[in-house]
Amino acid sequence: MNRLVELFKRKKEGVLNVYFTAGHPTLDSTVTIIKELDRQGADIIEIGMPYSDPMADGETIQKSSAIALKNGMGLNILFDQVAEARRDVDIPLIVMGYYNQLIQYGIEDFVKKASEVGIDGMIIPDLPMAIYRDDHKSLFEKYDICHSFLITPQTSEERIRMADELSSGFIYMVSQSSITGKTADISEEQINYFERVNKLNLQNPRLIGFGIHDKLTKERAFKYANGAIIGSAFIRAVANEEYSTTKNIETFFKSIH
Repeated sequence: MNRLVELFKRKKEGVLNVYFTAGHPTLDSTVTIIKELDRQGADIIEIGMPYSDPMADGETIQKSSAIALKNGMGLNILFDQVAEARRDVDIPLIVMGYYNQLIQYGIEDFVKKASEVGIDGMIIPDLPMAIYRDDHKSLFEKYDICHSFLITPQTSEERIRMADELSSGFIYMVSQSSITGKTADISEEQINYFERVNKLNLQNPRLIGFGIHDKLTKERAFKYANGAIIGSAFIRAVANEEYSTTKNIETFFKSIH
């Protein structure tokens, strides 16, 4: 069984998904980060595939992506690093990137390779749902790769239900109408959105991301969904040059628990 699917069968709440950019802060950081996140108790690890035009990402992730590309990170290196880490960890691993990356690599080649190295799911924010349904869904199923679609406070009920129908693994609930990396508390307007989605009784678990950056916002996300996604705050923590990557991750986890 797909590790992501298995996770949500046994854990219905308090799921923590941590995002980092492959190849940041150094080209060789990826395996160390995966292993330490697993050791610290993350439930899912979301690996960002560095891209030159990351439209959904805020300044922190854009900067980390630029550094990773400068470091020499590419998809083949990423696949090799995931394969190395997979020898020691059994945690669900997902990749987040953009549709053009899959097209340039070759979509079936990409999905097949992802499956071979032990990737369980993907988040491709600019992949239209209709194109996924008509052209790619069967391919993802063939290689047992989940795909999670994003919904936002502006997404209509019709589109939310379509995302629920086409997603596997979980639905990514974008908490706010902005890019990643915001650090404000969760507002009443956002809570109303979370409650509205909860009332739809969707079939997929839901994880809340964008703006989840500390213990308070993480716990709020746990209250209104099956779990939380932390990205920019973690990337900022890992980039602290005063300490080792392992120490930075350990310190960050202490801060959110």
